[in-house]
Amino acid sequence: MFISEAFAQATGGAGEPSAFMQFLPFILIIGVFYFLMIRPQQKRAKEHKAMVAALRRGDNVITQGGIIAKVSKVIDDNEVEIEISSGVKVKVIRSTITTVMGKPAPANDTVDKK
Repeated sequence: MFISEAFAQATGGAGEPSAFMQFLPFILIIGVFYFLMIRPQQKRAKEHKAMVAALRRGDNVITQGGIIAKVSKVIDDNEVEIEISSGVKVKVIRSTITTVMGKPAPANDTVDKK
């Protein structure tokens, strides 16, 4: 008497979702993470790599430590020498440079006095 009721409950099977429908939320979450987090990070890394590769002598830069300096010498593909202050030169790894502010504007010695 009890066994027949148990079999009747087990054979329901109506409304059971497919395996694809069960994994669909996980697939959507992975897609959202890719487009909102991974892809922009890869784009920023690519831009930073190009910026660091284009460093030239005379560029004003900001390091990861917040030091504003001027590139005085490009040593090799991995190192540059920056001038923090007059006569104070430091070797840094290129990847530690976060921002290139460009070349300094030339000083305008001729000032109009009226």
